[in-house]
Amino acid sequence: MSGADSRAATAVAPLLPASDGAGAPETTLGVLGGGQLGRMFVHAAQTLGYFTAVLDPDPLSPAGRASHHHLRAAYDDPAALDALAGLCGAVTTEFENVPAGALAALAARLPVAPGADAVAVAQDRAREKAHFDACGVPCAPYAVIETAAQCGAVDAALLPGILKTARMGYDGKGQVRVADRDALADAWDRLGRVPCVLEQLLPLAFECSVIVARGRDGACVHFPPQRNLHRDGILAVTEVHPGNIDPALAGQAVDAAASIADGLGYVGVLCVEFFVLDAGPASAGGPGRLVVNEIAPRPHNSGHYSIDACDLSQFDLQVRAMAGLPLAQPRQHSAAVMLNLLGDLWIGADGVVRTPPWDAVLALPGAHLHLYGKAEAKPGRKMGHLTLTGATPEAARLAALQAAALLGIDEF
Repeated sequence: MSGADSRAATAVAPLLPASDGAGAPETTLGVLGGGQLGRMFVHAAQTLGYFTAVLDPDPLSPAGRASHHHLRAAYDDPAALDALAGLCGAVTTEFENVPAGALAALAARLPVAPGADAVAVAQDRAREKAHFDACGVPCAPYAVIETAAQCGAVDAALLPGILKTARMGYDGKGQVRVADRDALADAWDRLGRVPCVLEQLLPLAFECSVIVARGRDGACVHFPPQRNLHRDGILAVTEVHPGNIDPALAGQAVDAAASIADGLGYVGVLCVEFFVLDAGPASAGGPGRLVVNEIAPRPHNSGHYSIDACDLSQFDLQVRAMAGLPLAQPRQHSAAVMLNLLGDLWIGADGVVRTPPWDAVLALPGAHLHLYGKAEAKPGRKMGHLTLTGATPEAARLAALQAAALLGIDEF
């Protein structure tokens, strides 16, 4: 067995850092991407005594500033990938649009979780939908559009719908609602006539998500399903507590998420987002039906509450999965409401940047503030999150509503 094969077949040792402060491959974990998800991964890895290495071109990246090593280069830079492989015992990613080829190149030398194939599926909506079909997990009726002929021949039953670019879409970007064939043709033109997926517009009761963690041995654990509210395509609020989602529906969501992870041979933390239908056509399954929306091959905004409301966070499980450590089933010990904090909170109507009233927010019971260390507040930019925990769902929600009022966030 080669050295690379031997390393890939064994767990990364959970050892304290070497005394020289440099770290060794067996005690260093790497991440492609330097944003807030990478930063929280770095913190979780360091709690277990690991050194960390971040590959990200931004010299001010939040994760890079918190890590032992920061390789400032493009994600597909061969020299940087070679250096990362030399530093680390295992590597993960913090966002789905990292080049799958970079993950494949790293996987030839060391364990990579999630793998390039799984990430490639998440990067392409058409492949993603096909995977859902293969797993027997229902999604919204859809059609793939790659040519003008396909655009013109779309089944009228899919309209009105949402046209989404097959690649590089997130937080509502690359999506256009279309009412009829003329609007569809115009939207496809405006999106650059790139490959797209048209989804039937379904009547939604609410959105939810499930975060699972799966090990190399196939063991899979999960967090409770999270009820989510989006505004302008960006997650705004997540609520998690017993009874928040009908138990039967929650069980279906967990089973569907596990099936999707198993079908991918997934290793690491995976978020699966769902729509719960209010009412609709017979083809959509009627009221209360659960349909999968998309997957994120990484920790997810909707799971940030787990840092403060569970005995293991999604980032703890990310570290464990990539290092080959036991995946214990996480337990939620507090009801939680999480508020996403966007850069708009810092920018007044006059355009002047001001610090939000954190002193008043932190005076609320169960307030846990997480700021990501980003140098500049911009509209729509994720600057942090605030989790309000409580002994009861009512207590957590009351504190969250008080925090929202202090920050000028719309009620929910």
